[in-house]
Amino acid sequence: MEQRLFIVACIMYLFAWVSRRLFRKNKLDKPSAFGIWHAGFLLLILGCAYYIFSFIMNSSSPIPQEGVSAKTVIICLLILAVSVYGFFSARKKNAEQRQPLIKTDLDWANTVYFAGFVAAFVMFFFVQAFKIPSASMENTLLIGDHLFVNKAAYGFRIPLTQIRFGEFKHIQPGDIIVFTFPADTPQQVNCGGYQYGRDYVKRVVAMPGDKVEVREGNLYVNDEKVPLYGYERFEDVQRFEVGETLPQDLYQSLWEEHKLEDIFGITLRDDFGPVVVPEGTYFAMGDNRDNSCDSRFWGPVPRENIKGTAWFIHWPIKRIGLIK
Repeated sequence: MEQRLFIVACIMYLFAWVSRRLFRKNKLDKPSAFGIWHAGFLLLILGCAYYIFSFIMNSSSPIPQEGVSAKTVIICLLILAVSVYGFFSARKKNAEQRQPLIKTDLDWANTVYFAGFVAAFVMFFFVQAFKIPSASMENTLLIGDHLFVNKAAYGFRIPLTQIRFGEFKHIQPGDIIVFTFPADTPQQVNCGGYQYGRDYVKRVVAMPGDKVEVREGNLYVNDEKVPLYGYERFEDVQRFEVGETLPQDLYQSLWEEHKLEDIFGITLRDDFGPVVVPEGTYFAMGDNRDNSCDSRFWGPVPRENIKGTAWFIHWPIKRIGLIK
């Protein structure tokens, strides 16, 4: 999201800068030139708005599609129609009538690029909003909870790199992290659908180098049963019995390649491992252990995918508070 905001801010800043130069040199005095300029502004502002809101609407289920959807075509045609109307209406205005329109367009451009830069900066380095889409973290986080993600907790990331600095705390077992799903391609299928590009929220249960197993729904780390801390939730379900096994090396590689679920399916919920968490990655599970699509099914979470830690619920009002 922050990258899209930054791109929109750059586009509108460039438009405002070029526009001022053109007006200063009287390049837009002709009615047709002025009409093209106003139509271009409408095309940019509406196109950027669609660019942002389409991401917001699709972020909960970014299923890759082949070709262009009918909805996208209709919206693009509407944007084009508004721009054409803007061209004809602007070219009819005289010199006095143009000034309010110029001021309005440039004010909008300035507002958008300033707000875009500020929002992108804040979201990239400090805080990001997140909405809980599933029941996998109940009862710690409920469907519909709106929360803030502290992106500075694990250090600031230099844009366009994986280099971090200023780390306030290290990732530890028990931390609730928000991360980009570790899918290699948009076509990768896990837990019944496409997860590429989605943001997930889970709890870290094992660190790099740890040995992890799940037996009859119970979590074991380094051959020791992990005690229950109170945030775990289990359902009254029939446990799967231990089924077929694979050579350890093959099992480990399939897990790291996100393919283990293709073989064992839902049985991984109760019968998983052992695997060793690779260096630079973490094992994450949902607090709703029997209803969670997590590292048992799709593998470890790379450090570079982790955006931050779940910090504060701000909506609904009755749920406001720090997340533990």
